[in-house]
Amino acid sequence: MISFVQIAACSLIAFVGFKLLRLYIEGGQFRKRTRCDGKVIVITGANTGIGKETAKELLKRGGKVYIACRSLEKANQARKDLMAETGSTEIHVRQLDLSSLDSVREFAAKFLKEEQRLDILINNAGVMACPKALTKDGFEQQIGVNHLGHFLLTNLLLDRLKSSAPSRVVNLSSLAHRFGTINRRDLNSEQSYNQVTAYCQSKLANILFTRELAKRLEGTGVTTYAVHPGTVDTELPRHMGSFFFLFEHNLVKPILRLTFKTPKSGAQTSLYTALDEDLANESGKYYADCRAVKPSKEGRDNDTARWLWDISSKMVGLSEKSS
Repeated sequence: MISFVQIAACSLIAFVGFKLLRLYIEGGQFRKRTRCDGKVIVITGANTGIGKETAKELLKRGGKVYIACRSLEKANQARKDLMAETGSTEIHVRQLDLSSLDSVREFAAKFLKEEQRLDILINNAGVMACPKALTKDGFEQQIGVNHLGHFLLTNLLLDRLKSSAPSRVVNLSSLAHRFGTINRRDLNSEQSYNQVTAYCQSKLANILFTRELAKRLEGTGVTTYAVHPGTVDTELPRHMGSFFFLFEHNLVKPILRLTFKTPKSGAQTSLYTALDEDLANESGKYYADCRAVKPSKEGRDNDTARWLWDISSKMVGLSEKSS
């Protein structure tokens, strides 16, 4: 017969094991109390998930944060939440639809008129494994939103970042980049389309963009970082059909979510690369769990990075001078 002591011991071991598992899953944490008082910060897609948690922490640390989102309704609700949670009023909502180059240009033009500084740009927004769809400018949606929209936005804000140096650009990528390749003959997926392959390509593009941008900004005081936030419990996989349906099932959801990071933990590497003073002289690298990690072989290909920059400039209509 099992004694009470044995039951208690087994329960304690299970509890400790669960806690250790959760600590492992949540990953690296940015524990420094680095402040960002007076710094102007733009975060795309910050009305929910990782972006919202990133905004919350930067507000707590004294930042002036612009959340740039497609839905003003959702962004304004996020603003109310963030004000209530942080006590800060330095949270500003602006509309930005990364699937429209006109919207990107409009946002950038208005921001440059409003603000004389830009200290941190966090390209956080993204879409994942979408059914085949085109942006307003005719780009496959994942390469269009995840890469090209942010590519144009960053370039349009570069002069302000330079004049505010030292400043930083953080690009959210993914471990999925390791399964991606840049299809030089069909970057826009016009000849064939696979939603997962296209997603992996767009995440690889984020890393190559970060790498090439760092080279072009060498000596300017603007540094760049690509980030893998981890497998995070967000709305990002909502297009993944049966998987997302399973994830949202009332019986399965609590079990599956035990294996996912919280959005707060997913924001830690973004905060690390945006704030840590020890990274001031690093640029163009890839990070996960608050440490530098070697990206895939193609993610280190300088020739592909240059090619992608050149073709991206043509696709978004950047002149040679502006790019």
